[in-house]
Amino acid sequence: MDKYAARAPSRFSDRVLRLLERVEHRTAATAAEKEAIYRLRYEAYLRENFIEPTTEGRLYDEIYDETPNCWNIGTFIDGELAGTVRVHVAAQQTDVLPSASVFGDVIARRRAGRLIVDPTRFATKLEFSRRFPEMPYLTVRPGWMAGEHFDADYILATMRVEHQAYYKRVFGYQAWSEPRDYPLVNRKIVCMGLDYPAQRERVEARYPFFRSTPEERENLFGERRSDFRRPGGWSDTNRQLVERDEAGVADRGARWAAGEFKRVQIFPA
Repeated sequence: MDKYAARAPSRFSDRVLRLLERVEHRTAATAAEKEAIYRLRYEAYLRENFIEPTTEGRLYDEIYDETPNCWNIGTFIDGELAGTVRVHVAAQQTDVLPSASVFGDVIARRRAGRLIVDPTRFATKLEFSRRFPEMPYLTVRPGWMAGEHFDADYILATMRVEHQAYYKRVFGYQAWSEPRDYPLVNRKIVCMGLDYPAQRERVEARYPFFRSTPEERENLFGERRSDFRRPGGWSDTNRQLVERDEAGVADRGARWAAGEFKRVQIFPA
Protein backbone atom coordinates (compact mmCIF):
# COMPACT_ATOMS: atom_id res chain seq x y z
CA MET A 1 0.00 0.00 0.00
CA ASP A 2 1.22 3.51 -0.83
CA LYS A 3 2.55 5.14 2.34
CA TYR A 4 0.33 8.17 1.76
CA ALA A 5 -2.83 6.27 0.87
CA ALA A 6 -4.44 7.05 4.19
CA ARG A 7 -3.88 10.73 3.51
CA ALA A 8 -5.63 10.93 0.15
CA PRO A 9 -7.08 14.34 -0.77
CA SER A 10 -10.13 15.15 1.34
CA ARG A 11 -13.31 17.01 0.53
CA PHE A 12 -11.65 20.05 2.06
CA SER A 13 -8.74 19.74 -0.37
CA ASP A 14 -11.20 19.36 -3.25
CA ARG A 15 -12.91 22.58 -2.15
CA VAL A 16 -9.60 24.45 -2.01
CA LEU A 17 -8.63 23.12 -5.43
CA ARG A 18 -11.92 24.38 -6.88
CA LEU A 19 -11.37 27.78 -5.31
CA LEU A 20 -7.82 27.82 -6.66
CA GLU A 21 -9.25 27.98 -10.17
CA ARG A 22 -10.36 31.52 -9.29
CA VAL A 23 -7.07 32.48 -7.62
CA GLU A 24 -3.99 34.26 -8.95
CA HIS A 25 -0.85 34.91 -6.92
CA ARG A 26 0.86 38.04 -8.26
CA THR A 27 4.13 39.76 -7.35
CA ALA A 28 3.58 43.50 -6.84
CA ALA A 29 5.44 45.32 -9.62
CA THR A 30 4.10 48.87 -9.57
CA ALA A 31 3.96 51.49 -6.84
CA ALA A 32 0.16 51.25 -6.78
CA GLU A 33 0.22 47.46 -6.38
CA LYS A 34 2.73 47.71 -3.53
CA GLU A 35 0.73 50.45 -1.83
CA ALA A 36 -2.41 48.30 -1.93
CA ILE A 37 -0.48 45.55 -0.14
CA TYR A 38 0.91 47.92 2.51
CA ARG A 39 -2.59 49.20 3.26
CA LEU A 40 -4.06 45.72 3.39
CA ARG A 41 -1.38 44.71 5.88
CA TYR A 42 -2.18 47.71 8.05
CA GLU A 43 -5.92 47.08 8.03
CA ALA A 44 -5.52 43.40 8.87
CA TYR A 45 -2.97 43.93 11.65
CA LEU A 46 -4.96 46.79 13.17
CA ARG A 47 -8.14 44.70 13.10
CA GLU A 48 -6.36 42.01 15.12
CA ASN A 49 -5.01 44.61 17.57
CA PHE A 50 -1.57 43.56 16.43
CA ILE A 51 -0.26 47.10 15.90
CA GLU A 52 -1.06 50.63 17.05
CA PRO A 53 -2.96 53.03 14.72
CA THR A 54 -0.90 55.40 12.57
CA THR A 55 -1.79 58.44 10.50
CA GLU A 56 -0.30 56.85 7.36
CA GLY A 57 -2.67 53.89 7.36
CA ARG A 58 -0.06 51.58 5.87
CA LEU A 59 2.39 48.95 7.11
CA TYR A 60 5.61 49.42 5.18
CA ASP A 61 9.06 48.20 6.25
CA GLU A 62 11.67 50.21 4.38
CA ILE A 63 14.49 47.95 5.53
CA TYR A 64 12.80 44.77 4.26
CA ASP A 65 10.28 45.69 1.54
CA GLU A 66 12.95 47.09 -0.80
CA THR A 67 15.63 44.39 -0.61
CA PRO A 68 16.52 42.55 -3.85
CA ASN A 69 15.64 39.17 -2.31
CA CYS A 70 12.08 40.28 -1.42
CA TRP A 71 8.81 39.48 -3.18
CA ASN A 72 5.62 41.21 -2.01
CA ILE A 73 2.88 38.92 -3.26
CA GLY A 74 -0.84 39.53 -3.54
CA THR A 75 -3.41 36.74 -3.65
CA PHE A 76 -6.32 37.66 -5.90
CA ILE A 77 -9.73 35.99 -6.06
CA ASP A 78 -11.74 36.77 -9.19
CA GLY A 79 -9.30 39.61 -9.86
CA GLU A 80 -9.68 41.32 -6.46
CA LEU A 81 -6.89 41.55 -3.90
CA ALA A 82 -7.86 39.20 -1.07
CA GLY A 83 -4.62 38.54 0.82
CA THR A 84 -0.89 39.07 0.82
CA VAL A 85 2.41 37.64 2.02
CA ARG A 86 5.99 38.88 1.78
CA VAL A 87 8.64 36.31 0.83
CA HIS A 88 12.38 36.68 1.38
CA VAL A 89 14.86 34.07 0.13
CA ALA A 90 18.39 33.89 1.53
CA ALA A 91 21.23 31.99 -0.13
CA GLN A 92 24.12 34.00 1.35
CA GLN A 93 24.95 34.91 4.94
CA THR A 94 24.57 38.57 3.96
CA ASP A 95 21.07 38.18 2.44
CA VAL A 96 18.40 39.94 4.47
CA LEU A 97 15.86 37.87 6.42
CA PRO A 98 13.24 39.81 8.43
CA SER A 99 12.95 37.03 11.00
CA ALA A 100 16.68 37.24 11.72
CA SER A 101 16.18 40.70 13.25
CA VAL A 102 14.76 38.98 16.34
CA PHE A 103 15.71 35.34 15.90
CA GLY A 104 19.15 35.72 14.34
CA ASP A 105 20.80 33.47 16.89
CA VAL A 106 18.58 30.43 16.26
CA ILE A 107 18.57 30.97 12.48
CA ALA A 108 22.35 31.39 12.29
CA ARG A 109 22.90 27.89 13.68
CA ARG A 110 21.16 26.43 10.62
CA ARG A 111 22.07 28.98 7.97
CA ALA A 112 25.57 28.14 6.75
CA GLY A 113 25.44 26.58 3.28
CA ARG A 114 21.65 26.35 3.29
CA LEU A 115 18.90 28.23 1.46
CA ILE A 116 16.14 29.67 3.64
CA VAL A 117 12.70 31.00 2.68
CA ASP A 118 11.20 33.53 5.11
CA PRO A 119 7.50 34.31 4.51
CA THR A 120 6.24 37.21 6.66
CA ARG A 121 3.53 39.91 6.78
CA PHE A 122 0.59 37.59 6.13
CA ALA A 123 -2.69 39.51 5.81
CA THR A 124 -6.22 38.90 4.53
CA LYS A 125 -9.09 41.25 3.74
CA LEU A 126 -11.91 40.88 6.24
CA GLU A 127 -14.65 40.17 3.70
CA PHE A 128 -12.61 37.40 2.09
CA SER A 129 -11.66 35.77 5.38
CA ARG A 130 -15.37 35.67 6.21
CA ARG A 131 -16.40 34.25 2.84
CA PHE A 132 -13.55 31.79 2.39
CA PRO A 133 -12.31 29.76 5.38
CA GLU A 134 -9.64 28.45 2.99
CA MET A 135 -7.81 31.81 3.00
CA PRO A 136 -5.10 30.80 5.51
CA TYR A 137 -4.05 28.02 3.14
CA LEU A 138 -4.07 30.31 0.10
CA THR A 139 -1.95 33.01 1.72
CA VAL A 140 0.78 30.59 2.84
CA ARG A 141 0.91 28.91 -0.57
CA PRO A 142 3.38 31.37 -2.24
CA GLY A 143 5.93 30.68 0.49
CA TRP A 144 5.59 26.96 -0.19
CA MET A 145 5.99 27.61 -3.91
CA ALA A 146 9.20 29.52 -3.19
CA GLY A 147 10.51 26.45 -1.38
CA GLU A 148 10.29 24.41 -4.57
CA HIS A 149 11.35 27.17 -6.95
CA PHE A 150 14.56 27.91 -5.06
CA ASP A 151 15.28 24.40 -3.74
CA ALA A 152 14.95 25.54 -0.13
CA ASP A 153 16.43 23.69 2.81
CA TYR A 154 14.23 25.45 5.38
CA ILE A 155 11.07 27.54 5.37
CA LEU A 156 10.66 29.79 8.39
CA ALA A 157 7.48 30.81 10.15
CA THR A 158 7.27 33.56 12.78
CA MET A 159 3.87 33.79 14.41
CA ARG A 160 1.85 34.32 17.54
CA VAL A 161 2.19 31.54 20.06
CA GLU A 162 -1.39 30.36 19.54
CA HIS A 163 -0.73 29.67 15.84
CA GLN A 164 2.03 27.11 16.47
CA ALA A 165 -0.36 24.16 16.53
CA TYR A 166 -1.62 24.95 13.00
CA TYR A 167 1.90 25.08 11.52
CA LYS A 168 2.97 21.92 13.29
CA ARG A 169 -0.17 19.98 12.31
CA VAL A 170 -0.39 21.05 8.67
CA PHE A 171 3.28 21.28 7.71
CA GLY A 172 5.38 19.65 10.40
CA TYR A 173 7.08 22.82 11.64
CA GLN A 174 9.23 22.59 14.76
CA ALA A 175 9.68 25.36 17.33
CA TRP A 176 13.13 26.96 17.06
CA SER A 177 12.75 29.55 19.80
CA GLU A 178 10.86 30.74 22.84
CA PRO A 179 8.33 33.59 22.42
CA ARG A 180 10.00 36.99 22.00
CA ASP A 181 9.09 40.65 21.47
CA TYR A 182 8.92 41.62 17.78
CA PRO A 183 9.31 45.09 16.16
CA LEU A 184 6.10 47.03 15.41
CA VAL A 185 3.75 44.37 16.84
CA ASN A 186 2.36 44.12 20.36
CA ARG A 187 2.34 40.34 20.78
CA LYS A 188 4.98 37.79 21.63
CA ILE A 189 6.24 35.97 18.52
CA VAL A 190 7.84 32.54 18.19
CA CYS A 191 10.11 31.28 15.40
CA MET A 192 9.46 27.87 13.83
CA GLY A 193 11.33 26.08 11.08
CA LEU A 194 10.40 23.47 8.49
CA ASP A 195 12.78 20.98 6.90
CA TYR A 196 11.26 21.48 3.45
CA PRO A 197 12.83 18.53 1.57
CA ALA A 198 11.84 16.14 4.38
CA GLN A 199 8.22 17.33 4.62
CA ARG A 200 7.33 18.29 1.06
CA GLU A 201 6.06 14.91 -0.16
CA ARG A 202 3.93 14.29 2.92
CA VAL A 203 2.37 17.77 2.88
CA GLU A 204 1.55 17.74 -0.83
CA ALA A 205 0.04 14.25 -0.59
CA ARG A 206 -2.33 15.40 2.13
CA TYR A 207 -2.89 18.94 0.77
CA PRO A 208 -2.48 18.72 -3.02
CA PHE A 209 -3.42 22.38 -3.48
CA PHE A 210 0.12 23.26 -2.36
CA ARG A 211 1.45 21.77 -5.59
CA SER A 212 2.24 24.20 -8.38
CA THR A 213 3.51 24.22 -11.94
CA PRO A 214 6.84 25.66 -13.16
CA GLU A 215 4.83 28.27 -15.08
CA GLU A 216 3.01 29.39 -11.96
CA ARG A 217 6.24 29.64 -9.96
CA GLU A 218 8.07 31.54 -12.69
CA ASN A 219 5.18 34.02 -12.90
CA LEU A 220 5.93 34.87 -9.27
CA PHE A 221 9.68 34.51 -8.91
CA GLY A 222 11.10 34.80 -12.41
CA GLU A 223 12.99 32.25 -14.46
CA ARG A 224 14.41 29.38 -12.45
CA ARG A 225 18.16 29.88 -12.22
CA SER A 226 21.10 28.86 -10.06
CA ASP A 227 23.32 31.95 -10.07
CA PHE A 228 21.26 33.69 -7.38
CA ARG A 229 23.44 31.73 -4.96
CA ARG A 230 26.41 33.93 -5.87
CA PRO A 231 26.81 37.37 -4.22
CA GLY A 232 24.61 39.90 -6.05
CA GLY A 233 22.57 37.24 -7.82
CA TRP A 234 19.30 38.45 -6.35
CA SER A 235 19.59 41.80 -8.10
CA ASP A 236 19.74 40.12 -11.50
CA THR A 237 16.85 37.78 -10.68
CA ASN A 238 14.54 40.53 -9.45
CA ARG A 239 15.47 42.91 -12.27
CA GLN A 240 14.39 40.28 -14.78
CA LEU A 241 11.08 39.81 -12.97
CA VAL A 242 10.35 43.54 -12.61
CA GLU A 243 11.10 44.28 -16.27
CA ARG A 244 8.78 41.46 -17.33
CA ASP A 245 6.00 42.56 -14.97
CA GLU A 246 6.18 46.25 -15.90
CA ALA A 247 5.82 45.28 -19.55
CA GLY A 248 2.74 43.21 -18.77
CA VAL A 249 0.85 45.36 -16.25
CA ALA A 250 -1.32 47.06 -18.86
CA ASP A 251 -2.90 43.88 -20.18
CA ARG A 252 -3.56 42.06 -16.88
CA GLY A 253 -7.25 42.96 -16.88
CA ALA A 254 -7.71 41.62 -20.40
CA ARG A 255 -5.82 38.45 -19.54
CA TRP A 256 -8.02 37.85 -16.49
CA ALA A 257 -11.22 38.48 -18.49
CA ALA A 258 -10.02 35.99 -21.10
CA GLY A 259 -9.57 33.36 -18.40
CA GLU A 260 -5.84 32.99 -18.95
CA PHE A 261 -4.99 32.82 -15.26
CA LYS A 262 -7.67 30.21 -14.62
CA ARG A 263 -6.05 27.83 -17.07
CA VAL A 264 -3.05 27.12 -14.82
CA GLN A 265 -3.21 23.42 -13.97
CA ILE A 266 -2.03 22.17 -10.59
CA PHE A 267 -1.84 18.61 -11.87
CA PRO A 268 -0.12 18.63 -15.30
CA ALA A 269 -1.79 16.39 -17.87
